[in-house]
Amino acid sequence: MRFTFASRLFAGLLCLGLLANCAVNPVTGRQNFVMMSESEEVRTGKKGAEEVRKEYGVYDNPALQRYVNDVGQRLAQKSHRSNLEYHFTVVDSPEINAFALPGGYIYITRGIMAYLNSEAELAAVLGHEIGHVTARHSVQQHSASMAASIGVALGSILVPELRGGAQDLLNLLGNALLSGYGRDHELEADRLGAEYLARTGYDPQAMVKVVGVLKDQELFDAEIARGEGREPRRYHGLFATHPDNDTRFKEMVGEADRLAQPKADSRQAAYLAQINGLVFGDSPSQGIIRDSRFLHDGLGFGLNFPPNWKVKNSPDRVIALSPENDGQIELHLAGPARGTPADFLRRSIRLDAGNELETTPINGLPAAIMSGVRQGKPVKVGAIFFRDQAFILVATAKTPAAYNRHRTAISSAIDSFHALQDSERKLAKPTLIRTRTAKKGETFANLARLSPLGKNAEGYLRLMNHAYPSGEPQAGQHLKTIE
Repeated sequence: MRFTFASRLFAGLLCLGLLANCAVNPVTGRQNFVMMSESEEVRTGKKGAEEVRKEYGVYDNPALQRYVNDVGQRLAQKSHRSNLEYHFTVVDSPEINAFALPGGYIYITRGIMAYLNSEAELAAVLGHEIGHVTARHSVQQHSASMAASIGVALGSILVPELRGGAQDLLNLLGNALLSGYGRDHELEADRLGAEYLARTGYDPQAMVKVVGVLKDQELFDAEIARGEGREPRRYHGLFATHPDNDTRFKEMVGEADRLAQPKADSRQAAYLAQINGLVFGDSPSQGIIRDSRFLHDGLGFGLNFPPNWKVKNSPDRVIALSPENDGQIELHLAGPARGTPADFLRRSIRLDAGNELETTPINGLPAAIMSGVRQGKPVKVGAIFFRDQAFILVATAKTPAAYNRHRTAISSAIDSFHALQDSERKLAKPTLIRTRTAKKGETFANLARLSPLGKNAEGYLRLMNHAYPSGEPQAGQHLKTIE
């Protein structure tokens, strides 16, 4: 019997199906295609949790950690998978985000907490992430990805035509499977989160309020991004797949209204008391960016990046990009200072043949500078020893012409590394959220003039007080300010 291409493709997909496991979804009760047991799911989440701690760091506020964990645990006990051991953690990041790992590991950034205005809204964010866990969305994504990979390998054996241009067919099938884990999963997490809110005594409509606030934040950041020449930041869930005036989203959340308690307390005062003193923006443990200056009080040094370059701070490095995105300077702590800076560069940096090495102090600190080419791109590297630690600055550009344009700015940045001055230590302190009652006649414009946030202060204050784009404080209302 002669097999047609279609019949061999069907046979390949059938074999793929035999490799799959099916499990009952805890939420729907229906069989789902999965390739990970619950114990494997928990182990995967635990391993990922270690990486999250390395990447973000845990926010150093035990009282706030206990508060968030308590809210999350009460929601989790009303969920479809209350048997799991849940872990709720505030990570030390200014990003506006929350996310869930497999097996009950749920994270919220201090960055998003600045824009929430009540315990109910906090519960909405956590409930949404719990919904991803209870419906096993990450497990389904993992299984779909594995199936796509196996399908291509298996199909190329069983269906020889796939080794040529037709191989795109199985790739297409895999991508189609994966593309279904976007809006549908987010909507399901919204529905489940709203249900858990209602069952725990919160108003499920808090989910709608959160999406509204984050939509406003997205619009505001897009406005700032245009002025800074960068891409707007995007929040991965809750509203990422929701258009404005999303009827389907509101219907999903509205299903939980039948479970809601009448006049549920949002616990606004309790939430605002917990975030009083919350760090807003850069963490002092990672250093503070002030305009183009990077100041690290804990490590005791400062650095001036070129004006108008976009500076991004992360736990393990600071990166500055030129306005045209054709030049970059990267700073990182490279470990204990051993030998001389020149020796350190020779051991640590590999450039193409013909590099130049110069030993020269920088602002009284032992240092060495190496210039050359790496992978065809011009590079300048500085090693500076300070307080028994080695700091590395790596500057490069996409082309020799771009490097020549930025040469002076790059050299100035490397040469600006210095011990922090007493006059800079105040600037190196973090900005904090303070909560109080609004006074009669106060305006956000007046509050912005007293804020350290700079030209965008008024917009930030409106956002975090749910008054964007043109609202004003009302006497007696709870108010968040930045000091």
